Amino acid sequence: MRDLADNVVIICSIENIDPMGVHTGDSITVAPAQTLTDKEYQRLRDYSIAIIREIGVECGGSNVQFAVNPVDGEVMVIEMNPRVSRSSALASKATGFPIAKMAAKLSVGYSLDQIPNDITMKTPASFEPSIDYVVTKIPRFAFEKFPGSQPVLTTQMKSVGESMAVGRTFQESFQKAVRSLETGYSGWGCAPNKELDWDWDKIKYSLRVPNPDRMHALYAAIKRGMKVDEIHEISFIDKWFLTQLKELVDVEQYIMAKSLSELNKDEFYEIKKRGFSDKQIAFATNSTEKQVRVKRLDLGVVPAYKRVDTCAAEFEANTPYMYSSYDYECESAPTKSKKVLILGGGPNRIGQGIEFDYCCCHASFALQDAGYETIMMNSNPETVSTDYDTSDRLYFEPLTVEDVLNVIDIERPDGIIVQFGGQTPLKLALPIQNYLDEHKLPSASSGVVQIWGTSPDSIDAAEDRERFNAILNELQIEQPKGGIAKSEADALRIASEIGYPVVVRPSYVLGGRAMEIVYSDEKLITYLETAVEVDPERPVLVDRYLSDAIEIDIDSLADLHGNVVIGGIMEHIEQAGVHSGDSACMIPTKTVSKASLDTIRSWTTKLAKRLNVCGLMNCQYAITGSGEVYLLEANPRASRTVPFVSKSIGRPLAKYASLVMSGLSLQELGFTKEIIPKHISVKEAVLPFDKFQGCDVFLGPEMRSTGEVMGIDTEFPIAFAKSQIAAGQKLPVSGTVFLSLNDMTKPQLSKIARAFSGLGFTIVATSGTANILELDGVPVERVLKLHEGRPHAGDMIANGQINLMVITSSNDDLDQIDGRQLRRMALAYKVPIITTISGALATAEAIRSLKTTKFKMVALQDYFLEDEQKIGNKATAKISTEV
Repeated sequence: MRDLADNVVIICSIENIDPMGVHTGDSITVAPAQTLTDKEYQRLRDYSIAIIREIGVECGGSNVQFAVNPVDGEVMVIEMNPRVSRSSALASKATGFPIAKMAAKLSVGYSLDQIPNDITMKTPASFEPSIDYVVTKIPRFAFEKFPGSQPVLTTQMKSVGESMAVGRTFQESFQKAVRSLETGYSGWGCAPNKELDWDWDKIKYSLRVPNPDRMHALYAAIKRGMKVDEIHEISFIDKWFLTQLKELVDVEQYIMAKSLSELNKDEFYEIKKRGFSDKQIAFATNSTEKQVRVKRLDLGVVPAYKRVDTCAAEFEANTPYMYSSYDYECESAPTKSKKVLILGGGPNRIGQGIEFDYCCCHASFALQDAGYETIMMNSNPETVSTDYDTSDRLYFEPLTVEDVLNVIDIERPDGIIVQFGGQTPLKLALPIQNYLDEHKLPSASSGVVQIWGTSPDSIDAAEDRERFNAILNELQIEQPKGGIAKSEADALRIASEIGYPVVVRPSYVLGGRAMEIVYSDEKLITYLETAVEVDPERPVLVDRYLSDAIEIDIDSLADLHGNVVIGGIMEHIEQAGVHSGDSACMIPTKTVSKASLDTIRSWTTKLAKRLNVCGLMNCQYAITGSGEVYLLEANPRASRTVPFVSKSIGRPLAKYASLVMSGLSLQELGFTKEIIPKHISVKEAVLPFDKFQGCDVFLGPEMRSTGEVMGIDTEFPIAFAKSQIAAGQKLPVSGTVFLSLNDMTKPQLSKIARAFSGLGFTIVATSGTANILELDGVPVERVLKLHEGRPHAGDMIANGQINLMVITSSNDDLDQIDGRQLRRMALAYKVPIITTISGALATAEAIRSLKTTKFKMVALQDYFLEDEQKIGNKATAKISTEV
């Protein structure tokens, strides 16, 4: 960072474990740099200062990336970003030095020596951070969501999230970061490892070609006896890192040679100092995690919590930003205040992102205002919840049963909130509840430690299909016909009873993981063989697919007194079958009848009361063309849509939910009836198809979006147009539209073609589609398919002759080759592609509004001025703060 007085400070050095060629966002990174000599480090430091001065960054942060040849020390500057970068968040969390906050202060004229350090309260910002611990960041990937794309890491960033961990050594922080990723590993090693069964050629390929699982192939190579020198020659990963990892395998072998009862206190400490989790030790000693925990506590082996202090313990840290280690001296100093532990969402992933971070932060702010000390526990450096000033106390720790119980034991909070972090804390809810039931821990202030809000049993009832079906039958709530298959024969029988198409998915999912619509026995068998393993322990759900149905999302809020208020009812613009996270949706609804809305409100209220919901609940419904309503699923927790609904209605639902869990009623909060706004809000998904070469661009029941945007206006077409522009779709107002619809959607073809030709667009189509349009009297120009010769539709895209494409896939063999190639071309040339009928009609409306209406910029607060005046000054202050 540099200020106007030419003071320059180096905040952090971060080293990639992967050699050159992998985007730094996709590489495992370590802070501070581990393998540089002091001389090399000082040289890079001097270069960075010279570059920031030469480029002319007068105030603010910069990120400089270097490549160093370990053979002869040659240095190359790869790039320099004269701004805060993605790694600024990581560097801020790693050091406790808030780079963006400092940059903002520098921009208004402060110098570094005038800004106090928040953490020490004694040093200025010109005092360079120094750290006496090691930070490891590991990216998380989602290649399985993008069939056709190769899981190979290159200079194009592909990760969807990351975890970070802090430890006293590289080994400890690396192991903690692996278990923070939540990909099924409790650390590095001491677990079943599929790579151990690979042949040497496959292991060597995985070491040579960067890929998401390279570290597990590295484990298999070391475990099977490959030498550090040979691994280095294949992978070019520095020998220092390889030696550290080899030592972890040696320790694993040592533990495996012993039984749990043979491990003494000193051995336990040595093992824990290297980052091994209780679950790993259980695997190695052939015991259970609970047995390891009991033995460890009996020996008095407990984690010590250290503070991130920016100064390597030179000054006392006033901010309780903690990480665990096993080195005896604990700096946590918990208080005896009334306090609440909020469990975050862990690393971002498709289906669980910053929407849950929003909920966690709002819970923290509301409960602080209500007089509680708030404690945040999370492992994601990209989030606001892991800022040291979002909560009173922060534990930067993995979200596992072991780590959460360790924090509960030392803090003894009055309440624990598990329903704001998505699936991550929900999976921990039952083990935590069992532990609390068994031990009846007294809280630090008074009473006992308990989980706040909807009980873990009710959450399980909503997720366990058999229990949930029984509740719906009792309440007489309709759901699509379907069943639970525990074998392939079960699945085929259920599908034949209810008729194709059917939706199939594992029984416990979030983000539509491994969900698919299948149209025949053959496709169903393929799904069961390739996408999931079906057995009595892991049943698969088979449900009737409601084609041409409208999908509805509803967020509601319930208190301890049985009051239920609808937060918002969202109508999806795409038809049912597109995952709710990928579908555009709007508040209020546009095409749903009053009778259907009354049914939805009634069923939601009944279900919330039956499940004893305290806090938020999200339900998804489908409404068929004939007006039948079906409940698709219910989740008694915060959902992805809470931030969107809150901003649409001008009420902070996550704050209300946290206060309701603390015991307040909805009446006390002044939120007693559903708010139906006069303006229209449209949420649109942002999709990363261009990052994944080879994958197709269709929307389906498997979620693929990595973010979302919102458009807001008094008219739907303009709100929708704003959402499309915000999502990066450059909607044309004239030119040529290419149409290609499958047989199921051809009845809508003329309607779509007339909508666009009425706006002055030329319609282009291939033979089958063109024949139908000509019969209907719609003017159309013919173009060849890719396999029919040149010039074809792909040539028109390359020549800039097509401005918009509407394509619904036939999903046959030819479409998988020709169609996919055409869609990938459109993506490469940045031609907007629409893959649903409803999306095409909404786009035509939006283009009409773009041609005829001038956009007005209105501040979000101004949409709620009338409501604010009604609610009164006190609530006005609340809403203004929220917005």
